[in-house]
Amino acid sequence: MTREEIEKEFWNEVRELRDTYYTEGKGGKIIVSAFPDEDGSCDIDLRELEIPSDVIFENEGDVTLRIEEIPENVEFVNEGDVYLYYVKNIHPSVKFNNEGEVFLKGDWFCFWKGNIEGIDSKRLLNKMISIGLFDRR
Repeated sequence: MTREEIEKEFWNEVRELRDTYYTEGKGGKIIVSAFPDEDGSCDIDLRELEIPSDVIFENEGDVTLRIEEIPENVEFVNEGDVYLYYVKNIHPSVKFNNEGEVFLKGDWFCFWKGNIEGIDSKRLLNKMISIGLFDRR
């Protein structure tokens, strides 16, 4: 399958989940965002939907993914939290630049005992990811 076919299929799958979700292509990246729903929420829940590489989550709410692997060049710049209930592998190029916290499998990363006082927990998480600590392929 070509990159264009993968992108088109992903766009269609995202839009089928909720009519408030939208995607757009921008500089080789796929931007995923959300219009406010009937409750005013801009959260994104992609359920078990596999995501391709080069996706940027850029919404005003939370992002929930129930997948085991986050592929390369995925970035979270959403304004809320990121929930990763089942993640086992995170590609070293993944970045968490969201305003909220990150939930990994069973707990919030900000409560991890290995965090260093004075260093933002997402900054430490990004460094750990960049050196491959979460890439178990």
